[in-house]
Amino acid sequence: MSSANSAHSVVEPSLTSKRVAGAIVILYALITLIPLAWIFLTSIKSPPDSISYPPKIVFTPTLEGYCNLLTTRTRQTPEYISSLPAPTGTCDEVTRKRNMVIAGPSNFLPRFVNSLVIAFGSTFLAVFLGTLAAYGFSRFRVPLADDLLFFILSTRMMPPIAVAIPIFLMYRQLGLSDTALGMILLYTAVNVSLAVWLLKGFIDEIPREYEEAAMIDGYTRLQAFRKVVLPQATTGIAATAIFCLIFAWNEYAFAALLTSGEAQTAPPFIPTIIGEGGQDWPAVAAGTTIFLIPILVFTILLRKQLLRGITFGAVRK
Repeated sequence: MSSANSAHSVVEPSLTSKRVAGAIVILYALITLIPLAWIFLTSIKSPPDSISYPPKIVFTPTLEGYCNLLTTRTRQTPEYISSLPAPTGTCDEVTRKRNMVIAGPSNFLPRFVNSLVIAFGSTFLAVFLGTLAAYGFSRFRVPLADDLLFFILSTRMMPPIAVAIPIFLMYRQLGLSDTALGMILLYTAVNVSLAVWLLKGFIDEIPREYEEAAMIDGYTRLQAFRKVVLPQATTGIAATAIFCLIFAWNEYAFAALLTSGEAQTAPPFIPTIIGEGGQDWPAVAAGTTIFLIPILVFTILLRKQLLRGITFGAVRK
């Protein structure tokens, strides 16, 4: 009887296994967070502290990097600066300590807004079109469906640089260069293949009987899709949206080639931040920190759906 009570399930992990797995996960999380923590610490350093060797761990925090990121500055004589009225804000005060004055806002915020518009716009279109295409492949008899699905997937097999020049020439002829619409269409075309493949797997897991019962009750095919299938596929749509957004948010090659001013996004703009004597590393780190916030917030808000979406269909009844 005692041996029967001491036996444990072969499915349930032991306490030691749980502790070892937990320790490995915590260690991995700490290692992956070190670069992010270093970027944030660099953003609140002064320019001399950011390039000091050996690197400074203990330093006096300053908002100079964020001020340099969000403003443009000009150097003035000490006599001119002393003749100005009292500083009106933190950035004004920090800038005057460097014998400079604020000349106006920088181009970071417009580039950041471009990233928001292009990334979220292309994500919405890719998920919308991918959902419709995945539903069609899942529910209808499409001629040469396997060949079409492989063709859709093959669009992601080539490296972006292989099609960069043809796309550049095409966009120049169509007038889509350096436009938000052109970038949204391009990112949508790249992401829609991923959306189709991911969402088809989720929709395949939804029993057809749900839709058939709804149509027997008087629903049309479109109403059954909207009121029955979409609520069941929410986790898959959320997971797909996160992956599409991550690509569109971080994409650099096409953004650097096809945009230069009006539609330029943050990734190609941040490395061009130049300070006195070279790269302004605190401003670059500040821009990177701000750039991480939207994608981090979006992922946190949809984290439950993402975890469900990744494990969806792993356990079948």
